[in-house]
Amino acid sequence: AQAVAGDRDLAAFYSERNFEGIWSTSADRSRRAALKAAFDAAADHGLPADSYDADDLIARLEAATSPEMQGRLEVALSRQFLDYARDIQTGMITPQRVDPAIHRQVPYRSPVSTIRAFSQSSPAAFLRALPPSAPEYGRLMNEKAQMERLLAAGGWGPTVPGGKLERGASGAAVVALRNRLTAMGFMPASNTQTYDDAIFNAVQQFQLAHGLATDGTAGTGTLAEINTSPERRLQSIIVAMERERWINRPRGQRHIWVNLTDFTAKIIDNGVETFSTRSVVGARDRERVTPEFSDVMEFMVINPSWYVPRSIITKEFLPQLQGNPNAVNNLIMTDSSGRVVDRTTVDFGSFTEETFPFSMREPPNQGNALGLVKFMFPNRHNIYLHDTPSKSLFGREVRAFSHGCIRLADPFDFAYALLAKQNSNPQEFFQSNLRSGVERRIDLVDPVPVHLVYRTAYTQAEGRMQYRRDIYRRDERIWNALAREGVALRAIRG
Repeated sequence: AQAVAGDRDLAAFYSERNFEGIWSTSADRSRRAALKAAFDAAADHGLPADSYDADDLIARLEAATSPEMQGRLEVALSRQFLDYARDIQTGMITPQRVDPAIHRQVPYRSPVSTIRAFSQSSPAAFLRALPPSAPEYGRLMNEKAQMERLLAAGGWGPTVPGGKLERGASGAAVVALRNRLTAMGFMPASNTQTYDDAIFNAVQQFQLAHGLATDGTAGTGTLAEINTSPERRLQSIIVAMERERWINRPRGQRHIWVNLTDFTAKIIDNGVETFSTRSVVGARDRERVTPEFSDVMEFMVINPSWYVPRSIITKEFLPQLQGNPNAVNNLIMTDSSGRVVDRTTVDFGSFTEETFPFSMREPPNQGNALGLVKFMFPNRHNIYLHDTPSKSLFGREVRAFSHGCIRLADPFDFAYALLAKQNSNPQEFFQSNLRSGVERRIDLVDPVPVHLVYRTAYTQAEGRMQYRRDIYRRDERIWNALAREGVALRAIRG
């Protein structure tokens, strides 16, 4: 009772069991052993091994001779257990403290419920069940172990010197490229000193696994990725595992998975990808980055109007209107009552960003900024998925150009895939509404969870490990935060 004074959670737990311990007696030996084994394996999960030290506490507890000392050590072990349980189940880092654009609602568990359930369960089985059960987490953990063995074996060898390399080139740089691609597993061992078909194909496979244009040429961008160290890749894996812990809850039998770093939007049904399309995400300046969060898609709007966000009106369009009142004349300007405003009667120069009183919208049309359909999961960030008339951007390797919303390369096919669950002829249903030219809302009978995520390292059920660029440098900040908590890279032999 003295030891838990001031700790509301543990005080409640021990009070309800009349302050009987869960670690202290000989009957608790299996519980102590299970905790020690879990702590010993913490680094396997990318957690800081030095943060959890059951050995010393258990030894002192077993040697304790006074009830006061036993009580203090009992409570110290419970605190360590709860710290570990939270870290491995829902992550060490509070996401928004690392980056304000990460609005992840982490599913934290009640400490009292956690330790109560533990005290009533098989200790080893309970501890094994704490980490995320998603297949992705297990595959990342396996990849982490492989990378640690690679580091112990010396990594991928020397980096590739020089600049662009392409088919027909020869010399020391080509040999270095060949050796590094072989060490990475993208081509078999070879004696070639020329950039031949085998190297060309290996570069293409590397590009495919890293989200690069698959032209088979080792240009500046491709070489930068080839020369990225295994230590950096291991950091990305550990960060991805932490991110998995932040989203440690059911994602929905059917859900939409938008990986910002991969520039894709996918529909997942029962763990299987059933649709994928390229996307454009928010530009890399601070005010336009796409945030991370989860929500639920409720409806789509065919032939949408674009209600221009105030930030765009005041920061981008007002300066244009001050120079030319007829600028952006595709937009309708309205007052606070919704009445259309005659631009010729407005002195735009008299307004600032703070005082500009009007709203703007673009009616449905082929050139509308939202294209011909938008997909809505109403949220406070005003983010949604939509079509776009700017199709050329989907051919870019890095597609960070929007004001934050997600543009889709194949929005009609995306709509058909969503509607197929509720309409026998989704294509004709969609097209008939489109041909009307009238703005129409189509509700989804079964709303679909949407997850906007950011993964620079992710696995495939079958196929190679995938790596992507840290376009917003969020993973760099997360790794730095983890390192401050004591997470460290390691090399493992065997």
